[in-house]
Amino acid sequence: MIAYNPKDWFTFIFRFHKMDTFRRLLPLILVLSIYACIVGYVELTYLQLSSRDYLKNLTILHNLLGFVISLLLVFRTNTAYDRWWEGRKLWGALVNTSRNLAIKINAIIPVDDKVNRKFFNRAIPLFAFVLRNHLQSEQTRLSLDEDLHPEFNEIDHEKHMPNQVARFINTRIYRLHQEGKINGYELQTLSAEMQAFTDICGACERIKNTPIPISYSIFIKKFIFFYIMTMPLGYVFSLGYYMVPVVIFIFYVLTSIELIAEEIEDPFGADSNDLPLQKIAENIQKHVHEILY
Repeated sequence: MIAYNPKDWFTFIFRFHKMDTFRRLLPLILVLSIYACIVGYVELTYLQLSSRDYLKNLTILHNLLGFVISLLLVFRTNTAYDRWWEGRKLWGALVNTSRNLAIKINAIIPVDDKVNRKFFNRAIPLFAFVLRNHLQSEQTRLSLDEDLHPEFNEIDHEKHMPNQVARFINTRIYRLHQEGKINGYELQTLSAEMQAFTDICGACERIKNTPIPISYSIFIKKFIFFYIMTMPLGYVFSLGYYMVPVVIFIFYVLTSIELIAEEIEDPFGADSNDLPLQKIAENIQKHVHEILY
């Protein structure tokens, strides 16, 4: 995710970063410009049509459909942003859950119990890193430390890895309870954080695995395509060849909104506007180390 100053208008207007929609749409803009020029030439010069012909009535149709398409794009953008913001809230909850678990472990396990403190010091941040890679469909890299606990060598990369890390932490907590190092009340307190890990993972998977229905996405793209492709046919009579930049500008606005919605509807990807999962996981690691060391 890009950090920026939202008050710096001048920089935003004249800045074209690598993921800017203008760069992505430039080939289509060039094709559309050629198409609009050809339509203008055919209607005004070759066929010598005038504003009295029935094609001029297409502008009325575009005025009516413009309101409809604006509603569709507003709904599309709001839905995509809701998914992005829900993903951010879930990872914010993961940060708080990891801190709370580390604080409770620090209070329960004595300082001289280096083995168990070292285990949780690695296991709690490991869940965030594994969840990040799981959501981005990458092979998990257990690179938090060169001296990982031997228990983590049992992780099967072919299975659900966040569940395995959560299982290791749960197993260690219940083992400490059986050994008398954690009483029943403390076990119940720690169980709340462990359940939160699983709930956060499941909610993130729900966002990841449930995209916008394909029929809705296809309909919007078709609507924008036919809306733009028919604009030169009618507006050429009132604007002449000036309709070319007008059509291009409207195309840029409509398709940019759709492209932005496509990018943010999956907040766990690697695009510039997606959530900084790696940074959040590193912050969890840093904060847990500060508490348990």
